[in-house]
Amino acid sequence: MESLKELYKIGLGPSSSHTMGPHNASNAFLERHPNAAKYEITLYGSLAATGKGHLTGVTIERVFKDKNMELIWKPEEFLPKHPNAMRIIAYDDDLNVLENWVAYSVGGGTIIDDSNETSTPKVYELSTMDDILQWCEDNKKELWEYVEYSEGPEIWDFLAEVWSVMKNAIKQGIKTGGVLPGGLDLERKAKKYMLKAKTYSGPIKKRAMLYAYALAVSEENAGGGIVVTAPTCGACGVLPAILYHHKKIYKYSKEDILHALATAGLIGNVVKTNASISGAEVGCQGEVGVACAMASGASTQLHGGTIYQVEYSAEMGLEHHLGLTCDPILGLVQIPCIERNVFAAARALNHNAFALMSDGRHRISFDEVTETMMKTGKALPNTYKETSLGGLATLDSFVLRK
Repeated sequence: MESLKELYKIGLGPSSSHTMGPHNASNAFLERHPNAAKYEITLYGSLAATGKGHLTGVTIERVFKDKNMELIWKPEEFLPKHPNAMRIIAYDDDLNVLENWVAYSVGGGTIIDDSNETSTPKVYELSTMDDILQWCEDNKKELWEYVEYSEGPEIWDFLAEVWSVMKNAIKQGIKTGGVLPGGLDLERKAKKYMLKAKTYSGPIKKRAMLYAYALAVSEENAGGGIVVTAPTCGACGVLPAILYHHKKIYKYSKEDILHALATAGLIGNVVKTNASISGAEVGCQGEVGVACAMASGASTQLHGGTIYQVEYSAEMGLEHHLGLTCDPILGLVQIPCIERNVFAAARALNHNAFALMSDGRHRISFDEVTETMMKTGKALPNTYKETSLGGLATLDSFVLRK
């Protein structure tokens, strides 16, 4: 598996696959051909279908600013390797092709092409949860210790930066009001939810504050703010909300939070390696479902759970989101995306409590549910995989506003 630095990526919202990925691909291509006479960029499948709502065209135009660039949209055409595909062609002065490159944005801002799966090195020898658990058992280690063993102690400086950005997204989102851009006229709720939370007491107050934290990050993402992919931009509110909730309520140390962040990353990495975190490939189960698994496992570790209870909690986080479709209205990461982040965070607390009540033994392993999630995603029609052609995205009340 790759480093957690390839899972947790810091950047601008609203979409890791539709904004960060195309930005990275465009930058890489422009570095190879900085002085071409003309650039032709074609977006395919899901990348084109919801690209305008995800600001794909805007981010590409920013990269090719002041260049002779033509942008072509082909939402009906899907390339076989991945639904999020883009072709970039560079021409010389005589319109001879300098390079014809096809790139795929596979989730979390990661780009691959037809020549290689990834250019980043593998730093983890093990890539399944079963094998990782066995390593931990044999070496009497925790899951976060396997991260340190594989990545080296320098991973903690990186995770500290990730945690800092997550906290800033919450703080910024909580104090920001107004309406989100994009045409839905969706009002930001985090600020109001936090104000209301302060009027409550006991469990209701704690839960209301958790809602506010998840809303804050998701709204920052939808507004084009700086967030961390966890594992994607569309699902970036779940894990920060859970970690911040535990920090505030239980006063965990920074070290405890970073250890939980490492374990959450390990969980997300297993899914990214063996299945997918791309909504365009497997639906929202691969985004919010994986984010819930990460948050569930992190929460259980913070509460002193064994490695098997952590695995059980993570397994429930993914299992209970199986089949979740990706049907963003108007192609925006707003409805139903933002509320899904909120309720996935709330469910993570339930998974934590349920796992801690058990001894960690259960019938379906995390690896098995990961495999099932991938099969389920492949079976979903494209209309339910980030194309805005099915589900909630086709409601008349919104279609008429396009």
